[in-house]
Amino acid sequence: MVSGNFVAIDHDIFWSSDHPGIDFTATAPGGSIVFSLKGTSGDKFAFKAPKSGMYKFCFRNPVSTHETVSFYIHVGHIPNEHDLAKDEHMDPLNIKIAELREALEAVTTEQKYLKARDARHRYTNVSTNKRVIYFTLAEYLVFAGASALQVLYIRNLFSKSVAYNRV
Repeated sequence: MVSGNFVAIDHDIFWSSDHPGIDFTATAPGGSIVFSLKGTSGDKFAFKAPKSGMYKFCFRNPVSTHETVSFYIHVGHIPNEHDLAKDEHMDPLNIKIAELREALEAVTTEQKYLKARDARHRYTNVSTNKRVIYFTLAEYLVFAGASALQVLYIRNLFSKSVAYNRV
């Protein structure tokens, strides 16, 4: 089944009373016309295709003005008893479904593994960052303490030397 619709759009001259309309024809692969409409501004159509192949859809404007035509075509398939699946057709299909199910399970398992690894690496990163921060703070405290001791030692050293010079 081939169905669809078409309409001529947005041209003022088309809507005047003296415009004859456009012609629509659908031609089968052998060249025979399977559907035809004459002198219309748009319509719906449907026909049963006599054979498979390339169909031609032609819009003809008998007037010399330019027209814009919007159209939609749908090709449907009505199955007959020869096209329906039988039990012997289902076995290979079931095998492919089982293979796809296994492949999907493998992908899901891999994703869960990668998420667990990501969580473990994130935990290791946070733990290492905390250790680095604590080590850095301890290092600054040791440097500050050493600097304070050096200042006290140097002050004490100069205060003793001044005391010896006075005597």
